[in-house]
Amino acid sequence: MGNDVMVDDIAFAPELTLTKLLPLLGYGCTELEIHFLQIKFTAIGVYMEKEVVQHLQKWKGKSGKELAEEDDFFDALTAAPVETVIKAVVIKEIKASQLGTQLEGAVRDRLAAIDKYEEEEEAALEKVAEFFPTRYLKKNSFFTFSFFASGTAEITITTDEKEETKTAVENKNVAEMIKKWYLGGSRSVSPSTIECLANNLSAELSK
Repeated sequence: MGNDVMVDDIAFAPELTLTKLLPLLGYGCTELEIHFLQIKFTAIGVYMEKEVVQHLQKWKGKSGKELAEEDDFFDALTAAPVETVIKAVVIKEIKASQLGTQLEGAVRDRLAAIDKYEEEEEAALEKVAEFFPTRYLKKNSFFTFSFFASGTAEITITTDEKEETKTAVENKNVAEMIKKWYLGGSRSVSPSTIECLANNLSAELSK
């Protein structure tokens, strides 16, 4: 526990393994404003191969603040062919399908904006949306979004009873936009995660 990073009161291990060992490179929260109150819903941990910095050399020497404001930087980050895991841990009880609906809308809009929303994407996205159950998930349940270097992804839901369900995302356009939902710079669902990633990657690039 000593090296865990605390986000709100959720602990994130300093590294985890997909097929390779991935260090924790960024973290933050997703929040929603309800009746003028900022409610934190999930704590986010972003694990990524350290090799990602090889794909970001163009931004060497820039501060975290500068990087946080550069969407091109995050486009390069999400496009880098490295393994990435985004872990979203429930802080406040949430209906899994609420997250699925948000995700579906955001991914569809992004794909449509770049003219990549065809029948294959629609079918793949529908499968993703249907994967999120309508039941409520208690605190400490979590979603794991695993992105492979090949461009495909896998989504796992682990409940507080430690039950696990998973689905594969074979469509690379849909997988990329799910990743961008979390890591897409100014359009990210979690600005605090973007800020943290920018600061940590700025430090990695200056080594």
